[in-house]
Amino acid sequence: MVSSTPYSVYALRLNYIAMLIRTAHPEDASAIWSIIESVIRAGETYTLDQNMSERDALAYWLGPDKETFIAEEDGVILGTYYMRPNQAGGGRHICNCGFITAANTMGRGVARQMCEHSLAHARSRGYRGMQFNFVVSTNERAVRLWQFLGFDIVGRLPLAFNHPTHGYIDALVMFRPL
Repeated sequence: MVSSTPYSVYALRLNYIAMLIRTAHPEDASAIWSIIESVIRAGETYTLDQNMSERDALAYWLGPDKETFIAEEDGVILGTYYMRPNQAGGGRHICNCGFITAANTMGRGVARQMCEHSLAHARSRGYRGMQFNFVVSTNERAVRLWQFLGFDIVGRLPLAFNHPTHGYIDALVMFRPL
């Protein structure tokens, strides 16, 4: 990462209501947990242990290897994402992100706005590309969104994910140069 200038606040208009994307603070932890818990428990899109404790989940999502952001509207957190280098050393110029939105915000563009923010933030940090290492193939909304935002499917991991209802399914590797 080249730049040390933070890109922490990004104001947006969504349905004519201002949405703010900012760096997550320790006091956001319970709101973040309220968003990520149901996704972890469902076990349909992330490779995290479905029985993961709140403490372990927050340690993962807010870990020191990540920059974590939240999207909020009128003080209510609508979604969260993290960014980190995808690899160490010679692979450090490519970043990786994870995104989760609150269930009641589906279709409002929160994930799209967070991804747009992440792309701008990644550029400001000097990253040369963004890679999603493990997009579950049945997460069709996410796949369509990432493709709309310029990501290509660059790899397929056959039967890499054990989905709770679909069984063993593929995972996708998606990439976008910056």
